Amino acid sequence: MNQSNDIVLAFSGGLDTSFCVPYLKEKGWNVHTVFADTGGVDADERAYIEARAQELGVASHVTIDGGPALWDGFVKPFVRAGEAYQGQYPLLVSDRYLIVDATLARAKELGTNAIAHGCTGMGNDQVRFDLAVKASGDYRIVAPIREIQKEHTQTRAYEQAYLEARGFGVRAKQKSYTINENLLGVTLSGGEIDKWEAPGEGARGWCAPRAEWPEQALQVSVRFVEGEAVAIDGVALPGAQILARLNALFAPYGVGRGLYTGDTTIGLKGRIVYEAPGLVALLAAHRALEEAVLTKQQNRFKPEVARKWVELVYEGFWHDPLKTDLEAFLASSQSTVNGEVVLETRGARVDAVVVRSPHILNAKGATYAQSADWGVEEAEGFIKLFGMSSTLWAEVNGGAHGGK
Repeated sequence: MNQSNDIVLAFSGGLDTSFCVPYLKEKGWNVHTVFADTGGVDADERAYIEARAQELGVASHVTIDGGPALWDGFVKPFVRAGEAYQGQYPLLVSDRYLIVDATLARAKELGTNAIAHGCTGMGNDQVRFDLAVKASGDYRIVAPIREIQKEHTQTRAYEQAYLEARGFGVRAKQKSYTINENLLGVTLSGGEIDKWEAPGEGARGWCAPRAEWPEQALQVSVRFVEGEAVAIDGVALPGAQILARLNALFAPYGVGRGLYTGDTTIGLKGRIVYEAPGLVALLAAHRALEEAVLTKQQNRFKPEVARKWVELVYEGFWHDPLKTDLEAFLASSQSTVNGEVVLETRGARVDAVVVRSPHILNAKGATYAQSADWGVEEAEGFIKLFGMSSTLWAEVNGGAHGGK
């Protein structure tokens, strides 16, 4: 690519990326912003982001629809994997990789190899952005927030003062929290969350508080074909619309909200509030169906593959060949994950109350703890052989406690 003064900034309209625009301009760059709309904002917010970019004086601004790419690239394999990071966090910032793709596509249109992002030097997103860019070609990466951290320890306060000194206002909520919102859900950090204190009412996104939950229970059916959700309540929809619909249905019941402390890629402890009503509901439905149709060995082994896939995505290895290899296994495991699951919630938790599939591994003559088509001798023989190693150890060593 030709060298130029043009730089493409991944832009969200928040405090960090808003700061980046005048900062880069004062460094001599022509700033072109890209907002990859990955499904978490409404029309008013999109309009605000576009107006914010113009207010800050960008050379150009484009908005890209990233919802379908997010579903195909992340949601499908993530739900098929069925495991959250460290058993809890549903990888809500995985849209970062789709944002990188949109940013690189804009850079190609402009003929520049300069890319900028608003990631801090303390978090995981810088790793995800940088590794995804580096895996895509020879680009120059500029990270203004990392640069100012060399001189300013209270970066958010500095950014706010910097913008206000130049006549740019800062949203009140952005003064307390860093908020990330997309089709997958909402994450909030900063303020009392970072101080290991109870989150305030300002640290709330989509999920309704307990006092506002509906009295009537909610039931929703989800149909799957080869492990991919294809319909809600009998209505076929594109994937991104399915997740958006599940968000709207389950958020009023407070489903999918959690307070999470995790081990970040760079070694710090990260504490956030997250809300993922649709994704948590989708995971519950998929797991219930999968547990019924996969063999015992598949159900035991698959989580090991899933946890590795999740680790790769979390830590920035979106383009590593191992991720592709693992996805091939996950796709292969889903050939019989076909059927319908009815979910129910009365608030906070969601349960799979009905599972229907032609592939459920039912034994024709036996039901667990109810009836069997084998006799006493067969049961006793199985138990004897199944536990033979442990029984022999006890006999040889003088009982279960080794003769003590």
